Amino acid sequence: MKAQRSKAALLFTALTTITSLTALTALTGGTSQAATAGGKTPDGRRAAAGLEKIGDFGSNPGALGMYRYAPEGLPAKSPVVLVLHGCTQDAATYFEGAGWQKAADEGKFSVVAPQQEQANNANKCFNWFQSGDTGRGKGEALSIKQMVDRTVADLDADPSRVFITGLSAGGAMTASMLAAYPDVFKGGAVVAGLPHGCADSVAEAFTCMNPGVSKQPAEWGDLVRAADPDHSGARPKVSVWHGTGDTTVAPVNAEESVKQWTDVLGADQKADATEELQGGTTRSDYENADGDVVVRSYLVDGMPHGTPVKPDEGCGKAGQYFLDTICSTGHITADWGLGG
Repeated sequence: MKAQRSKAALLFTALTTITSLTALTALTGGTSQAATAGGKTPDGRRAAAGLEKIGDFGSNPGALGMYRYAPEGLPAKSPVVLVLHGCTQDAATYFEGAGWQKAADEGKFSVVAPQQEQANNANKCFNWFQSGDTGRGKGEALSIKQMVDRTVADLDADPSRVFITGLSAGGAMTASMLAAYPDVFKGGAVVAGLPHGCADSVAEAFTCMNPGVSKQPAEWGDLVRAADPDHSGARPKVSVWHGTGDTTVAPVNAEESVKQWTDVLGADQKADATEELQGGTTRSDYENADGDVVVRSYLVDGMPHGTPVKPDEGCGKAGQYFLDTICSTGHITADWGLGG
């Protein structure tokens, strides 16, 4: 089954190579010298201090790799954070580049870094545009859920404090995980990503990325609700990060994502509070009827495609697709109540 689904992923990569190398490499972070430099393990993967490969974590229908970091002395009932890399990157690249080890050490939580394998997608993108990989109980989505289960069991972690974030294709997959498994995640952060359900084919994927697709809030919300139609409980809060200079995943995707999640989480389309932050970042808060902030939008003025970092504050490493503007990892963990 996985091999059959991969045919569409391979076609997607081939078509993108023909039409635009830039679009190919930047669907979620792209390849770069920054992403490929550094020490490598014998199989060519970069090594990150403390990031351990976990073997048997379930049936793994999506054929993903699982990597994990657990700070020394991690107490029981600690939170778990999943971080999903961008295309052509690997687990170590994103873990290091976005500064997740320092965040985990200070916040006392474990980090799970799923890794797409080239056999599934020639450009190592999570297959966010294939329903067989984004649906509840299917493909890559189920593999990621199994990584959560394995970590909760291994580390006696707190199953009520599991969070997820990702860049671009990883961000799009993050949105799909929040939709398909609202019972698993307490919060999520979509970085330079897309709304859940925007694409279900190669052609639709290109259109969603740029120029983007516009729908009514309820239309977007229905796509999320359909991902787990039996769910009636609480849903994870969501933040949306995007650069206004992103030409790979058009900034309109941030607007559409806000439409989607405000509809799902019971907020309207008008921000209840707006604040100017570091790096030309505008943060807008959207509250539900109880006055709780359920959606946050972070727009970074002029920033191209990538994850915002702030190395001089000890937050990540600057490089292509890791952009020195603001510490997104710090703000994301603070939003989740995981600050050090």
